[in-house]
Amino acid sequence: MTTLSLTPEPLTRAAFAPFGEVIEASDAVRHFTINAGNTERYHDLANIEPGPDGKVIVSIFRGQPRALPFEVEMMERHPLGSQAFMPLSGRPYLVVVAPAGMAPAARDLRVFLARGDQGVNYAAGVWHHPLLALDGVCDFLVLDRSGSAPNCDEVQLELHGLIPALS
Repeated sequence: MTTLSLTPEPLTRAAFAPFGEVIEASDAVRHFTINAGNTERYHDLANIEPGPDGKVIVSIFRGQPRALPFEVEMMERHPLGSQAFMPLSGRPYLVVVAPAGMAPAARDLRVFLARGDQGVNYAAGVWHHPLLALDGVCDFLVLDRSGSAPNCDEVQLELHGLIPALS
């Protein structure tokens, strides 16, 4: 099968905006001191959407490391609610996304290199690849939707995307 080369780019709020929100403690977000000056609160970092008849649940996902180069063969989406991932292991990881809507093609994919202190919140319907841990087993705190309606669509890509080894 022929593949399309995908180049990872740094994960920034502006670059990721079409797909959801970046979750990070930075001066770019609203923050203020609480607890008698002992804690800095980085406030309202993601729009967590459980969708109709859904509820927000908290889980931990343990991702096995992926070797690079890595071939992106499939994508998934959650049409009814958002899905937020916050790394707990402090290691960088990759985020592969495509716009919400029709099933993506390899040319629609964007790849972001997330630092170990950055999380992402995929907006409802945004196509994304499952966890892509890099340097070892990585745990992620996940805010997700639970409900009675099915909320995961998967698609196999006709033309695969290839993420090269990082320099």
